[in-house]
Amino acid sequence: MRMGGGIVLAWLTAGLAPVAAMAPQAAAPIAAPLPPIRWTGQLSQGGLIRGQAPAGTVSVALDGQEIPMTPDGAFLIGFDRDAGPSAQLVTTGSDGRQLHQTLTIAPRAWRIERLDRLPKYPVPDPEFQRLRPPELEQIRAARAQETDATGWRQTLQWPVKGRISGLFGAQRIYRGEPGSYHSGTDIAATTGTVVRAPADGVVILAADQPFTLEGHLLMLDHGQGLNSAFLHLSRIDVRPGEHVHQGQPIGAVGATGRATGPHLHWSLQWRGRKLDPLLVTGPMG
Repeated sequence: MRMGGGIVLAWLTAGLAPVAAMAPQAAAPIAAPLPPIRWTGQLSQGGLIRGQAPAGTVSVALDGQEIPMTPDGAFLIGFDRDAGPSAQLVTTGSDGRQLHQTLTIAPRAWRIERLDRLPKYPVPDPEFQRLRPPELEQIRAARAQETDATGWRQTLQWPVKGRISGLFGAQRIYRGEPGSYHSGTDIAATTGTVVRAPADGVVILAADQPFTLEGHLLMLDHGQGLNSAFLHLSRIDVRPGEHVHQGQPIGAVGATGRATGPHLHWSLQWRGRKLDPLLVTGPMG
């Protein structure tokens, strides 16, 4: 049956309420991306950087591990002697947005000495085997302490000045088997030379008896996971729990423990990662 156009239109619109004209809607604003992290320091094996997160940051993570951050967004990151070529830094904002940054870690050329005629391990000394485990436990417990120290915000200074007689990262290879690498910087100086705090800190270990390897060992926490260890001291002038200030005398150079002559072995660690004092502090004046 032939139907007129008017009849068809009436049938299609039957029972429908009038539709108002749709007003154009404004596009939803696009959230601005998170600003990148700013930092100073050395992106290098054995290096340390001081970072500053932008306002609104709620967390910073390095390779999936959350990094402690102060209320003003400041934090530290250290890179071990054997750190890989890159690390992933993830910043999370208060709205859940994330910014991923790839940090390129510069490699280092370490001093390697090959001793093909010597075994890696000498004949074990029963007395050393008896004394060493509790010494290592004291060192581990000291580094596990959290204090209110803020020296990590300062530019570290050399605790003593003299000839650098041992480099961080140096390693010996015994008959093709690598030994432990040198975990600090050795500074040759005469016995009794004053050792000063490289930055503000809290004393977390002051050995009342010489350790088998380290001798008179002193350790300072500088906050945010950064700590210093001073080995082979002839004396220690501070006590556990004491707050010290940058430049304050804390002990004196010696040759206690396993040492061939008077010198200071200064080591730095950040949350278990071993750092190069020469790289963190800069050249000695």
